[in-house]
Amino acid sequence: MAFGEHRVVNDLSFEVNKGDVFGLLGANGAGKTTTIRTLLALLEPTSGTLLVDGERYQPARSADVGYLPEERGLYRNETVLDTMIYFGVLHGLAQSEARARAVRYLERVGLPDKAEETLLSLSGGQQQKVQLGVTILHEPALMILDEPTEALDPVNRSLLMNIINERRDQGATIILVTHRMEEVEQLCNRILLLKNGERQLYGTVPEVKAKFGTKLLAVKFTGQLPKNPALYEVTKALPQSAELKWRPGVETDQVLKFLANAPDLHLNAFSVEQPSLNDIFIELYQTGGEHG
Repeated sequence: MAFGEHRVVNDLSFEVNKGDVFGLLGANGAGKTTTIRTLLALLEPTSGTLLVDGERYQPARSADVGYLPEERGLYRNETVLDTMIYFGVLHGLAQSEARARAVRYLERVGLPDKAEETLLSLSGGQQQKVQLGVTILHEPALMILDEPTEALDPVNRSLLMNIINERRDQGATIILVTHRMEEVEQLCNRILLLKNGERQLYGTVPEVKAKFGTKLLAVKFTGQLPKNPALYEVTKALPQSAELKWRPGVETDQVLKFLANAPDLHLNAFSVEQPSLNDIFIELYQTGGEHG
């Protein structure tokens, strides 16, 4: 996908399986939103084809799809309840059913007293919850959520993730567009990570971590943890625990032997762990090599 001479997404290929919670990941400007807008025929691809259930997406299929855009697209001078009913009917629900579902949803997310207030009067986080409600009210088979937890505090972020999990358990396919790696760890079974519009990592979360290769040594100790830049880098340090990333070509036994012989350190426990997706994300954006 290119805009003039600027190529935003380049030679990108991936599949989302039915029932996946699929993480489309990358920093701002990586090409995530452009990919989704092209998938939904809001943008015309420069080349290639994007398919939903084997066909180009058509607006007539909107009853099967729920799209939460990164920017809020609600009518800010309308009331919350009227807005939800309007979009529910637009997606094929009878007005009475749309009203009943909207009322239940507002109760679920703690906004029953806001039903007759305008969107303009709500906080950013409250508006985001209404936007999510509009997206899922018609129980679409495919949900595409672009930065869904933006403007939400930790309590409401947890509530939203519970709602996403419920839709997954009911059989929905979910594409989660985000740069919040902790949410991906909790929700997604498969991911695609983009950088500068190109695929960097793709597969299940365990596959991605295995492809990345880097492992961490988690240690618990008393005393003073010595530095040894030739053997390892300390990636996380607390008073009596740390995570170490060993240098290329260094074996685990070399690190453990060095720590065991350190005069001012008593090693209480250790374990070899996979890096978090956040660790992988940071390293990929600092270095930039293709890993899968």
